[in-house]
Amino acid sequence: MTEILFPLLGGIGLFLMGVVLLTDGFKSMAGETLSRALTRFTGTPYKAFASGTLVTLLVQSSTATTVTLVGFVSAGLLTFPQAVGVVIGASLGATGTGWVVSVLGLKISLGFYALPLIGIGALLRLLTKGMGRSLGLSLAGFGLIFAGIDTLHNSMQVLAETFDLSALPASGITGYLLIVTIGTLMTVIMQSSGAAVATTLTALHAHAINFDQAALLVIGAAIGTTVTTALAAIGSNVSARRTALAHIIFNLASGIIALLCLPLLLAIITYLQQTIALAPGAISLATFHTLFILLGVILVLPFNRTFARWIERLLPELEPSLTRHLGDALLQVPAIALESTRRTLIETTLAINRIVLDLLGSGVASVNERERNEIRHALNVIQHFFSRIPPMNEDESLSPTRVHQLHAIDHLVRLFKRLNLSSGERSMLFQPLLRPGLIQCQQALELVRQGLLGHAPAGWLDKINAQAQTLADLRRDNRLNILHETAIGRRGPSDALDALDAVRWLERVTYHSWRLCYYLAEENRYQTTAQIAEIAPQTSLDE
Repeated sequence: MTEILFPLLGGIGLFLMGVVLLTDGFKSMAGETLSRALTRFTGTPYKAFASGTLVTLLVQSSTATTVTLVGFVSAGLLTFPQAVGVVIGASLGATGTGWVVSVLGLKISLGFYALPLIGIGALLRLLTKGMGRSLGLSLAGFGLIFAGIDTLHNSMQVLAETFDLSALPASGITGYLLIVTIGTLMTVIMQSSGAAVATTLTALHAHAINFDQAALLVIGAAIGTTVTTALAAIGSNVSARRTALAHIIFNLASGIIALLCLPLLLAIITYLQQTIALAPGAISLATFHTLFILLGVILVLPFNRTFARWIERLLPELEPSLTRHLGDALLQVPAIALESTRRTLIETTLAINRIVLDLLGSGVASVNERERNEIRHALNVIQHFFSRIPPMNEDESLSPTRVHQLHAIDHLVRLFKRLNLSSGERSMLFQPLLRPGLIQCQQALELVRQGLLGHAPAGWLDKINAQAQTLADLRRDNRLNILHETAIGRRGPSDALDALDAVRWLERVTYHSWRLCYYLAEENRYQTTAQIAEIAPQTSLDE
């Protein structure tokens, strides 16, 4: 028994470790590029689908794609409709593992020749840095995949001689469901549909199971791979849970369709074997896997937006809107967590900006208490979330992104405090003396709104800087005028204090908004704090 079990477990382990190392190495070499591509080339459902397919083919893991996708959606880097297209593409891209195994791993036995790659990869991992280390991981992973396939193949041949697995039922509803369940459990236990498919392919190649059974196991593997996505979404926001649900529903629907159409799909495979000389066995099974997932793509992708809206109705947004991108699951990936915090800071800044513009435009009597409480809650959640983001390495705690966000939180808290205006200060804002300052503040805040939404004209940061400096000069001039009018009896002391506070309020609101823009703007994300300070030196007054 041990002669069968030990090599079988070892082969599965080698394959899984190979996939993990290959994925980690490739993501280290091109992870940032892949991340940018995934977020950039997803404008339409078809572009999102193509991106998901390509990324999954490259990293050889639909789990890696979907788990990363859950993080991107949680952070607000991708919208949910875009994520649906990527999810569908990842499911199709996952079928590439079957082709690698059937064409290279079984048809051409590379296990022995892949052993030097493992050694070279290990040496690169130990002796080099940067790209060399990542390349070493990828080479070692590639070699382990084929070493694992060889081990699996040998163990399956022994298993086929000892047990007649092909005698298991493969007809009727009960037989179908039993084998699909086995395929699902295999994937859940291995946490990899690729490993389950590879095991099935090697079993088929060794004649341990027949083609119908293998087809049912592959259907079960497609269903089982959704469990990892579901686990990744636990503790995430509603957008991430929607993404996980979309993945589950798509793969489950594809599996059900494949079950219902199994005789037709098997007939198509037989037809292809006869007409285009499709090789029977493993390659035909890889074709079957791709075929039924492709059938699901054809049925769902044209209705991507409708499908997304249906999921949104199933899982409505119940979380506070300002902090919807902050979830504990993101803390496992510091880079995404920091980006999520930045986006939340931007949305909170825009919420305060909208309130202040309404106040300056209409002279509303007071700030809505519900809005004030929502912003106060958001600030508390942001600070708590930010404090729990772990460093990515020893020096990362001093990275520009982290320092920028600390500055932004400080200015945002100070800006929030400016929503507290007395009735006297509020009335003074609309006096003729303060009219030029009020107009400057309105113009600056409108540029802030446009800039943080990505609609501002070129040079918008410099324009806000200039308006903040102008307001600082106006504050000094108005202060002298107000004090002079008070001294000659044209203005009462109480009235003068309200006027001085109103002037200072305009200048401070503009200043804090300006600083927030410099720390949160896309173009300044990778600048150091010193570089930003050279562009936008702070005034002598911090509050």
